[in-house]
Amino acid sequence: MAKKQIEVMITAFRDGFQSCYGARVLTEDFLPAVAAAKEAGITHFEAGGGARFQSLFFYCNESAFDMMDRFRETAGPDANLQTLARGVNVVGLESQSRDVINAHAKLFKKHGITTIRNFDALNDVNNLVYSGQCIHDAGLKHEVVVSMMELPPGCSGAHTPEFYEGVLKKILDAGIPFDSVCFKDASGTSTPAKVYDTMKLARKMLPEEISLRMHTHETAGNGVMCYRAALDGGADALDLSMSPVSGGTAQTDALVMWHALRGTEYELGFNAEKVREAERVFKDCMKDYFFPPEAGRVEPVIPWSPMPGGALTANTQMLRDNGLMDRYPEIIEAMSETVRKGGFGTSVTPVSQFYFQQAFNNVMFGPWEKIAEGYGKMVLGYFGKTPCKPDPEVIKKASEQLNLEPTEELPVDINDRDTSKGLEQARKTCEAEGLEPTEENVFIVATCKDKGVTFLKGEAKLNIRKNEPKKESGSDDKDAPKAYCVNLEGKQYNVTVKGSQAVVNGKTYNFDCSEGEVDQASFKRSSNATAQTDNVNAKLPGNVVKILVSEGDEVDEGQTLMILEAMKMETEVKSHVAGTVEEIAVSVGDGVKADQLLVKISM
Repeated sequence: MAKKQIEVMITAFRDGFQSCYGARVLTEDFLPAVAAAKEAGITHFEAGGGARFQSLFFYCNESAFDMMDRFRETAGPDANLQTLARGVNVVGLESQSRDVINAHAKLFKKHGITTIRNFDALNDVNNLVYSGQCIHDAGLKHEVVVSMMELPPGCSGAHTPEFYEGVLKKILDAGIPFDSVCFKDASGTSTPAKVYDTMKLARKMLPEEISLRMHTHETAGNGVMCYRAALDGGADALDLSMSPVSGGTAQTDALVMWHALRGTEYELGFNAEKVREAERVFKDCMKDYFFPPEAGRVEPVIPWSPMPGGALTANTQMLRDNGLMDRYPEIIEAMSETVRKGGFGTSVTPVSQFYFQQAFNNVMFGPWEKIAEGYGKMVLGYFGKTPCKPDPEVIKKASEQLNLEPTEELPVDINDRDTSKGLEQARKTCEAEGLEPTEENVFIVATCKDKGVTFLKGEAKLNIRKNEPKKESGSDDKDAPKAYCVNLEGKQYNVTVKGSQAVVNGKTYNFDCSEGEVDQASFKRSSNATAQTDNVNAKLPGNVVKILVSEGDEVDEGQTLMILEAMKMETEVKSHVAGTVEEIAVSVGDGVKADQLLVKISM
């Protein structure tokens, strides 16, 4: 009896990068692995989109369009190159106007993409209608998605096989053109039994020629079981990855799945020995990249706090960047409540980020004391309709803090009226910044905002994570931190000095040294000036994304001085007093720590 051939898409170069490296991988480093996978007979690749759009501009100092062009050149003209889109959010965390959604499809077609997988985290089919039509009209294959996850224990109301059947029926009734259907579980929390039942229902609803695909992660440890259940339920295509970005927070490894299906009626369409060689090449390509330990292991708490693999490592890396990794257990624990009270949108970008951001705020500022903008807009309806009604008290707090009323209006209609969004506003920004308003540049500014402008002006900073080279024994590193124990008037201080920063008993200070002595008159003037100066310090660690004042400016109490970004959230830094800006101690792009000096204001 002939075996059933299962079609495979290799996700290593998009989802794998996002799930293991926070999407921060340089194109030049991984292309040899794409070539090796091609030699192994792989013809279907996930090649961009999702976090692998913004991350290239934000962290890699590369253009995502250039990356797609080079991917196509390497994979060859016949490869099926697929990207990921977030419905009306396209390739960002905020929803977009219709002109940006349409431009997304046309530009991705222009830059070599074959298929766009299109999902809505809320499973609001209204968000898939226009975006799906644009993908189809651009001459691309449209893979429409039903988003899956398991609800935290004790919850009910959505995410059952019958719920997913209802979503698929709405897609069919809406007349959205599509070529294939994917059931996408970014958190890997769905149970095998639920996957099997869902696939059985979907297969009955769809014509036989429509490919039915399953996507999951190994984060909760049951990816292989879910994939086997999907095949038994009628799926005919799987998403698989390659080592070193497989297992753990990523997809099941292609070779692991090949082994799991040995002796069954299913067969994967690749040469296992050649894939082994491709993985050897890939491991060599990635050997210098920092691999976070949590990326390679099962996380037992994920069923209670369904965090997608791609968001989990992206968030832990941001916590590391900001010196907050010790708070991760509290934050992931707090995430369960944000899911329970948020209306059960699927934990996949951007909703997964909203859940985690709100959990972060609940830990850092107190439960529900500070509503994250994305989370607040979600519960108020600005991203579409959640599967269940969010908690009324949370809705009330979000409305009060964000000064927004709940809405049932379509996000695209709201965005079309928003003069801060759309291609025309992005074109004006390009012209004002002296940037050529090409189709690509305008789209980059529309979807990446200030960071897109920074990249296009050549001012972006490279922020990827590679392992520090090992120092030879006995070598002297002038930049290495130096630790001292200082006794001053009977009190002991532990001091660590690195560069222009000193950590004194756990508190960080910036300092500057110069040769020579200061005369007493100057010292007294300096001391008097200090007594009349207010220091504005960072309340949280983060990165400086915008400075709104200059030295010498007069400022009012409560005036915003600069914008910090932490955990993909922007925080305004306000002046406590009225006065004159005496010193700005940081620059755009700088990373700052909690309590670090940002601005001095003389009164």
